[in-house]
Order: sequence, then C-alpha cells, then structure tokens
Amino acid sequence: MQDIVPLLSDPSAWIALVTLIVMEVVLGIDNLIFISILTNKLPAHQREKARRIGIGLALVMRLALLGTVAWIVQLTTPVFTLFDHPFSWKDMILIAGGLFLVWKATREIHHNVDPVDHKEDMVGGPVVQSFAAAIGQILLLDLVFSVDSIITAVGMTPHLPIMVVAVVVAVTVMLLAATPLANFIEKNPTIVMLALAFLLMIGMTLIAEGMGFHVPKGYIYAAMTFSALVEALNMLARRKRQKDRAAGH
Repeated sequence: MQDIVPLLSDPSAWIALVTLIVMEVVLGIDNLIFISILTNKLPAHQREKARRIGIGLALVMRLALLGTVAWIVQLTTPVFTLFDHPFSWKDMILIAGGLFLVWKATREIHHNVDPVDHKEDMVGGPVVQSFAAAIGQILLLDLVFSVDSIITAVGMTPHLPIMVVAVVVAVTVMLLAATPLANFIEKNPTIVMLALAFLLMIGMTLIAEGMGFHVPKGYIYAAMTFSALVEALNMLARRKRQKDRAAGH
C-alpha cells in the first residue's frame, strides 16, 4: 500500500498506466481473434462459457506471471547458441507459439476452402469439437501471449501495481469484446478468412521474433487495420447490391 500511494500523485505513473493499458489491449487483439475463431467451432451453448474460461485463464496466468517478474525477466537470458544466434526461453516459447498458430490457421483455412474434407480438419467438422480440447488450445496460446505481454509490461514500467492494473483492465476489455467479436465473425463468413490470415501473419511474426528478427508491431497492426477497412468496404458494397436486388424484385 505504501508503494501505491505515491504513484497516485505521480503524473508519469498515470501516463505509464494509460500507455501500458493501450499496449496490453492492442496485444490482446491477437489472443481475442484466436479465442473467437476457436470457440465458434463449439456447440452454441458452450461458446460463451469457453470464452469466459479462456479469458479468465489469461488473466490468472498473467497475474501469476507478474508475481514472478524476476523469473520472467530471466527468460530473456540466452540458453544456447545456434548458427551464431543466441536463443532464450522467451525465443523458444515465441517460436513454439508461432508454429502452433501457423499450423492452426493453415488447417482452418484448408477447412474453409474445402469444407467437405472434414478428416483433414483438426477440430473434426464444422461444429463438433471437444470443449476440453478448445480450452487446452486457448490455454497454450494464453501462455505465449501472456509471456510476451508481461515482458512488454516490464520493459515499460518498473512499478508492479501499474502492471497489475493494466493487465486487469486489458483482460476486462477482452472479456467485454469477446462475444460481440465472435458473433460478428460468425455472421460474416468472409471475416473468418481475414481473421485466419491475421493469425497466420501473427504466427509468422512470433517465429521471426523468436529467431531474432524484430518486426515493429505498428506495421503489423497497420496492415491488419487496412485489411479490415477494405473488408468493411466490401461488406457495405455487398449489402448495397443485396438491397438493390431486393428493391428490383
């Protein structure tokens, strides 16, 4: 409590808090897209529960990792060197998470392109998926995104209370946005392919980061925003054509 009171009257602490909240929310978009696509594969009555559990686990995991900040920072220490490049535990976690995202997104894209071939789809068809399997996959990606999120937070501020508040606010925003985003994706099939392309790009970015090639996040989110705006224009154009056809009849 003694550490918190001085922060309340420190303008720089408030600036750091707002900046970190924005950063955490932006980083959470990746996680939210994955959760939305994955839970939409579940039966309708299980989707909301799966989203809440998945996002709740993300909060628990990030708060737990904040309690071990000293250990988290050590994850950036090189463990071995390969081809003259030092690899840390963080790098290996990012590479593993990136490979999983690329594999998952590729499988889902294959299913959307060839929905008849259900045997090739890891989730076993258009809706049928084990609830436990969905939570397991969400938990795996929660770990990857949580490690990245906490290391980013540690790099932006040394104050643990600010990190905790930023994480709680960001995860709360994710919780509020999860269902509307999932419903929007489900109602607009073309958005699914766009979201899967985002996951594929994010997966490749994680692999590149793990290999030591820094990719500015601004470029990634600028590309995602531009693509989303183009798709929004396409949706408006399709709706206008539908209305014109309906009026013509």
